[in-house]
Amino acid sequence: MADRTETPTAPPGSAGGPPADRTDDYLDKRTLRRGSAGPLLLTGLGVAYVVSGDFSGWNFGLAQGGFGGLAVAAVLMGLMYTCMVFALAEMAAVLPTAGGGYGFARRALGPWGGFLTGTAILIEYVLAPAAISLFIGDYVESLHLFGLTSSWPVYLACFVVFIGIHLWGVGEALRFSFIVTGIAVAALLIFAAGAFTDFDAGRLNDIAVDHDAFGASSWLPFGLLGIWASFPFGMWFFLGVEGVPLAAEETKDPARSLPKAMATSMGILLLLALLTFLAATGAGGADAMKDAGNPLVAALQNDGRPTTLGRIVNYAGLAGLVASFFSLIYAGSRQLFALSRAGYLPRFLSLTSRRKAPYLGLLVPGALGFTLAATTGDGALMLNVAVFGATISYALMSLSHIVLRRREPDLPRPYRTPGGVATSVVAFVLACSALVATFLVDVTAALVALGVYVVAALYFACYSRHRLVASAPEEEFAALAAAEAELTRE
Repeated sequence: MADRTETPTAPPGSAGGPPADRTDDYLDKRTLRRGSAGPLLLTGLGVAYVVSGDFSGWNFGLAQGGFGGLAVAAVLMGLMYTCMVFALAEMAAVLPTAGGGYGFARRALGPWGGFLTGTAILIEYVLAPAAISLFIGDYVESLHLFGLTSSWPVYLACFVVFIGIHLWGVGEALRFSFIVTGIAVAALLIFAAGAFTDFDAGRLNDIAVDHDAFGASSWLPFGLLGIWASFPFGMWFFLGVEGVPLAAEETKDPARSLPKAMATSMGILLLLALLTFLAATGAGGADAMKDAGNPLVAALQNDGRPTTLGRIVNYAGLAGLVASFFSLIYAGSRQLFALSRAGYLPRFLSLTSRRKAPYLGLLVPGALGFTLAATTGDGALMLNVAVFGATISYALMSLSHIVLRRREPDLPRPYRTPGGVATSVVAFVLACSALVATFLVDVTAALVALGVYVVAALYFACYSRHRLVASAPEEEFAALAAAEAELTRE
């Protein structure tokens, strides 16, 4: 491997390395643009990751649990994300690196924990944009834009144009994302205002009851098990917000900016979830919403005829999809960059351009995403695989907070999680429950994700764990912690 001779390596957990000039040369080629994002852009990034889930996807949970089942699932998943965000905010303030959750797990759980967490996050952030590009293509076709009758040119345009903006620079990319996200959020608020004028509580529980299901009722038409089966769809209101710490190395004053932005974005997402869920189901009816590909537009239709407000929301839905696609491309590139820079993945993938963008970290996942979108056309499967990867990472990141609190109680913490370990324990338990729930929804997707996970683990076990980069920030943090622990024992 050509890059190997210039790369500082060391056994896992060691603090060794080459002379300073070689270390500097390696890291100089792998540097992001610092100070590009403040609390406002980071808050926009957190909302952008998620906002497309408000426009569609969540409603399929009605077919699993009915209104009551999905409502309980959404509340529990909202609790899980809130607890996890508070735990991640603490760790992001302590370890502000581009690795995000992988870096936290590396410090707490060692090289294997870091790799398994980073791989799970990468599965989420590589497959989700591919799936969303399919949805963008469907939207463009349904809106009869550009006269297209095939969607693959849309997939290609998405990856080429939006990766191009990311290559231009992180500041420009985050500002673009902020603007598009603002349009999508404004449309959701307008939708809610319009839909609530036609709200009817009787429509919330109009799904036929399966009397054979245990605990079935008009509010739980598929019984108590329907609550659990709705977990993955309750996640759609929040899936991706955990990616904010991936911007740590490009943030102004990360110890202050990251916790503030994460808490603010989570608050916005909780409000949007409540308004969207109630307004759409109460206006359109749970039975009509459970299979709707475009539930917000369907909720606004008058006797099956499109309305002016519905057309506005339809176009804004495209903006929401673009915002999430664009931000997830960013997240995937930073996760890949961090894993590559530390040697967990091939090191050439972390090289940055003159504009300090990880160009291969953008282009390689982009090419993979386009290929998957163009060849499979199965957005639902890819999203379910992404959700499986996400739930694994949530459990491991929550566990990392618990371990760090127990193992390093005196670690300086500029921000401390409200509730401490109890908060992350709640997130951990709910994440494990959501992981099991993915098998109730799509066994094929869960098995596909497991297969990818096994292949990645074999690569790490047989190759990359022997070639980690000691000077990478995550490895240096771990080496410093090991040295301090050794001094304490002496």
